[in-house]
Amino acid sequence: MAKKKEQVNKDTKKNVENPEVEEIIEDVEKADDSECADTPEESDQVEQLSREEQLEKECAEYKDKYIRLAAEFDNFRRRTLKEKADLIKSGGESIILGMLPVIDDLDRAANAISTAQDVDSVKEGIDLILNKFQSFLKQNGVQEIDADSQEFDIDKHEAITKIPAPSEDLKGKVVDLVQKGYIMHDKVIRYAKVVIGE
Repeated sequence: MAKKKEQVNKDTKKNVENPEVEEIIEDVEKADDSECADTPEESDQVEQLSREEQLEKECAEYKDKYIRLAAEFDNFRRRTLKEKADLIKSGGESIILGMLPVIDDLDRAANAISTAQDVDSVKEGIDLILNKFQSFLKQNGVQEIDADSQEFDIDKHEAITKIPAPSEDLKGKVVDLVQKGYIMHDKVIRYAKVVIGE
Protein backbone atom coordinates (compact mmCIF):
# COMPACT_ATOMS: atom_id res chain seq x y z
CA MET A 1 0.00 0.00 0.00
CA ALA A 2 2.84 2.38 0.89
CA LYS A 3 4.52 1.59 -2.42
CA LYS A 4 1.36 2.58 -4.24
CA LYS A 5 1.27 5.93 -2.46
CA GLU A 6 4.91 6.60 -3.21
CA GLN A 7 4.33 5.68 -6.84
CA VAL A 8 1.28 7.96 -7.02
CA ASN A 9 3.15 10.79 -5.26
CA LYS A 10 6.11 10.53 -7.65
CA ASP A 11 3.84 10.38 -10.67
CA THR A 12 1.82 13.34 -9.52
CA LYS A 13 4.87 15.47 -8.75
CA LYS A 14 6.34 14.73 -12.13
CA ASN A 15 3.20 15.16 -14.18
CA VAL A 16 1.02 17.70 -12.45
CA GLU A 17 1.37 20.56 -10.03
CA ASN A 18 -2.35 21.33 -10.24
CA PRO A 19 -4.31 21.84 -6.94
CA GLU A 20 -7.42 20.09 -8.30
CA VAL A 21 -5.40 17.05 -9.20
CA GLU A 22 -3.86 17.13 -5.75
CA GLU A 23 -7.36 17.11 -4.19
CA ILE A 24 -8.35 14.13 -6.31
CA ILE A 25 -5.16 12.36 -5.29
CA GLU A 26 -5.86 13.07 -1.62
CA ASP A 27 -9.40 11.73 -2.00
CA VAL A 28 -8.04 8.56 -3.59
CA GLU A 29 -5.49 8.19 -0.78
CA LYS A 30 -8.23 8.65 1.85
CA ALA A 31 -10.34 6.04 0.08
CA ASP A 32 -7.36 3.65 0.10
CA ASP A 33 -6.84 4.32 3.82
CA SER A 34 -10.53 3.71 4.58
CA GLU A 35 -10.39 0.40 2.66
CA CYS A 36 -7.37 -0.56 4.74
CA ALA A 37 -9.32 0.33 7.92
CA ASP A 38 -12.23 -2.01 6.92
CA THR A 39 -9.94 -4.92 6.06
CA PRO A 40 -9.27 -6.23 9.63
CA GLU A 41 -13.02 -6.62 10.29
CA GLU A 42 -13.54 -8.33 6.98
CA SER A 43 -10.54 -10.58 7.56
CA ASP A 44 -11.95 -11.52 11.00
CA GLN A 45 -15.24 -12.43 9.34
CA VAL A 46 -13.42 -14.46 6.69
CA GLU A 47 -11.37 -16.21 9.38
CA GLN A 48 -14.50 -16.90 11.40
CA LEU A 49 -16.27 -18.30 8.34
CA SER A 50 -13.31 -20.47 7.42
CA ARG A 51 -13.09 -21.68 11.06
CA GLU A 52 -16.79 -22.57 11.00
CA GLU A 53 -16.36 -24.38 7.69
CA GLN A 54 -13.37 -26.24 9.12
CA LEU A 55 -15.34 -27.24 12.23
CA GLU A 56 -18.30 -28.35 10.09
CA LYS A 57 -15.93 -30.41 7.96
CA GLU A 58 -14.39 -32.03 11.07
CA CYS A 59 -17.86 -32.68 12.46
CA ALA A 60 -18.89 -34.36 9.20
CA GLU A 61 -15.71 -36.50 9.27
CA TYR A 62 -16.35 -37.59 12.87
CA LYS A 63 -19.97 -38.34 12.08
CA ASP A 64 -18.90 -40.44 9.09
CA LYS A 65 -16.35 -42.32 11.25
CA TYR A 66 -19.01 -42.90 13.92
CA ILE A 67 -21.49 -44.27 11.39
CA ARG A 68 -18.86 -46.55 9.88
CA LEU A 69 -17.76 -47.83 13.31
CA ALA A 70 -21.37 -48.42 14.36
CA ALA A 71 -22.01 -50.39 11.16
CA GLU A 72 -18.78 -52.34 11.61
CA PHE A 73 -19.68 -53.19 15.21
CA ASP A 74 -23.18 -54.24 14.17
CA ASN A 75 -21.71 -56.55 11.52
CA PHE A 76 -19.26 -57.97 14.09
CA ARG A 77 -22.11 -58.59 16.56
CA ARG A 78 -24.23 -60.35 13.93
CA ARG A 79 -21.29 -62.46 12.77
CA THR A 80 -20.46 -63.44 16.37
CA LEU A 81 -24.07 -64.41 17.09
CA LYS A 82 -24.17 -66.53 13.93
CA GLU A 83 -20.89 -68.25 14.84
CA LYS A 84 -22.17 -68.90 18.36
CA ALA A 85 -25.40 -70.39 17.01
CA ASP A 86 -23.38 -72.61 14.64
CA LEU A 87 -21.18 -73.76 17.53
CA ILE A 88 -24.23 -74.61 19.62
CA LYS A 89 -25.74 -76.58 16.74
CA SER A 90 -22.59 -78.47 15.83
CA GLY A 91 -20.78 -78.34 19.19
CA GLY A 92 -22.09 -81.71 20.30
CA GLU A 93 -21.34 -83.24 16.92
CA SER A 94 -17.84 -84.40 17.85
CA ILE A 95 -19.10 -85.98 21.08
CA ILE A 96 -21.91 -87.77 19.26
CA LEU A 97 -19.45 -89.02 16.64
CA GLY A 98 -17.27 -90.41 19.45
CA MET A 99 -20.26 -92.18 21.00
CA LEU A 100 -21.45 -93.83 17.78
CA PRO A 101 -18.93 -96.72 17.92
CA VAL A 102 -20.04 -97.47 21.48
CA ILE A 103 -23.70 -97.48 20.39
CA ASP A 104 -22.80 -99.81 17.49
CA ASP A 105 -21.10 -102.16 19.95
CA LEU A 106 -24.15 -102.08 22.25
CA ASP A 107 -26.41 -102.97 19.29
CA ARG A 108 -24.17 -105.91 18.40
CA ALA A 109 -24.13 -107.03 22.05
CA ALA A 110 -27.93 -106.84 22.29
CA ASN A 111 -28.26 -108.96 19.13
CA ALA A 112 -25.67 -111.43 20.41
CA ILE A 113 -27.42 -111.86 23.78
CA SER A 114 -30.52 -113.36 22.16
CA THR A 115 -28.51 -116.04 20.35
CA ALA A 116 -25.60 -116.44 22.80
CA GLN A 117 -25.15 -119.73 24.58
CA ASP A 118 -21.99 -118.71 26.44
CA VAL A 119 -22.73 -116.13 29.16
CA ASP A 120 -19.03 -115.48 29.79
CA SER A 121 -18.49 -114.21 26.23
CA VAL A 122 -21.46 -111.83 26.61
CA LYS A 123 -20.03 -110.51 29.89
CA GLU A 124 -16.65 -110.05 28.25
CA GLY A 125 -18.24 -108.15 25.36
CA ILE A 126 -20.13 -105.84 27.73
CA ASP A 127 -16.92 -105.20 29.71
CA LEU A 128 -15.14 -104.26 26.46
CA ILE A 129 -17.94 -101.84 25.56
CA LEU A 130 -17.82 -100.29 29.05
CA ASN A 131 -14.03 -99.85 28.83
CA LYS A 132 -14.39 -98.29 25.39
CA PHE A 133 -16.97 -95.82 26.69
CA GLN A 134 -14.87 -94.95 29.77
CA SER A 135 -11.83 -94.27 27.57
CA PHE A 136 -14.03 -92.04 25.39
CA LEU A 137 -15.05 -90.07 28.49
CA LYS A 138 -11.39 -89.67 29.54
CA GLN A 139 -10.52 -88.38 26.08
CA ASN A 140 -13.15 -85.68 26.57
CA GLY A 141 -11.84 -84.67 30.01
CA VAL A 142 -14.45 -86.53 32.10
CA GLN A 143 -13.27 -88.41 35.20
CA GLU A 144 -15.06 -90.39 37.88
CA ILE A 145 -15.13 -88.98 41.40
CA ASP A 146 -13.52 -91.46 43.76
CA ALA A 147 -15.90 -91.85 46.71
CA ASP A 148 -15.46 -95.31 48.28
CA SER A 149 -14.27 -95.02 51.90
CA GLN A 150 -13.26 -91.40 51.33
CA GLU A 151 -13.82 -88.54 53.76
CA PHE A 152 -17.09 -86.79 52.95
CA ASP A 153 -16.24 -83.81 50.72
CA ILE A 154 -19.06 -81.32 50.24
CA ASP A 155 -17.42 -80.11 47.00
CA LYS A 156 -17.65 -83.58 45.40
CA HIS A 157 -20.25 -85.59 47.30
CA GLU A 158 -23.97 -85.26 47.92
CA ALA A 159 -25.10 -86.98 51.11
CA ILE A 160 -28.36 -88.84 50.68
CA THR A 161 -28.53 -90.26 54.17
CA LYS A 162 -26.51 -91.13 57.28
CA ILE A 163 -26.33 -94.57 58.81
CA PRO A 164 -24.49 -95.89 61.85
CA ALA A 165 -20.89 -96.54 60.82
CA PRO A 166 -20.05 -100.25 60.55
CA SER A 167 -16.67 -99.52 62.12
CA GLU A 168 -15.06 -96.67 64.04
CA ASP A 169 -12.75 -95.71 61.15
CA LEU A 170 -15.76 -95.12 58.80
CA LYS A 171 -17.31 -92.35 60.93
CA GLY A 172 -17.67 -89.23 58.75
CA LYS A 173 -16.63 -91.21 55.69
CA VAL A 174 -18.51 -92.54 52.68
CA VAL A 175 -20.00 -95.92 53.54
CA ASP A 176 -21.90 -96.59 50.31
CA LEU A 177 -21.94 -95.10 46.81
CA VAL A 178 -25.47 -94.82 45.39
CA GLN A 179 -24.60 -92.98 42.15
CA LYS A 180 -21.20 -92.15 40.67
CA GLY A 181 -20.17 -88.53 40.29
CA TYR A 182 -18.13 -87.01 37.47
CA ILE A 183 -15.69 -84.13 36.99
CA MET A 184 -15.10 -82.51 33.61
CA HIS A 185 -12.01 -80.30 33.28
CA ASP A 186 -11.81 -79.68 37.07
CA LYS A 187 -15.52 -78.84 37.33
CA VAL A 188 -18.02 -81.14 38.99
CA ILE A 189 -20.73 -81.97 36.45
CA ARG A 190 -22.50 -84.47 38.72
CA TYR A 191 -21.99 -84.93 42.45
CA ALA A 192 -21.51 -88.46 43.75
CA LYS A 193 -24.57 -89.52 45.75
CA VAL A 194 -23.31 -91.20 48.89
CA VAL A 195 -24.31 -92.63 52.26
CA ILE A 196 -22.26 -91.36 55.20
CA GLY A 197 -21.36 -93.26 58.36
CA GLU A 198 -21.97 -91.58 61.71
